[in-house]
Amino acid sequence: MSQAPFVKVVHGNPTPEELAALVAVLTMLDTPPDPDPHPPTSTWSDPTHSTRRPLPSPGTWRSSGWTS
Repeated sequence: MSQAPFVKVVHGNPTPEELAALVAVLTMLDTPPDPDPHPPTSTWSDPTHSTRRPLPSPGTWRSSGWTS
């Protein structure tokens, strides 16, 4: 059971380290990307929706605590 070579050098004399680097790069190109480790969450479950928005103008923070 003979397989065709993965890489065939047709010109030059690469070192074993150069061939190993080339094989590593070609192997990385062939692998599929990893799935996203943090899938997007729904905005319905976002806790910032339950917080109050900032007051619109300067000085209104004083009146926000006043009771009428």
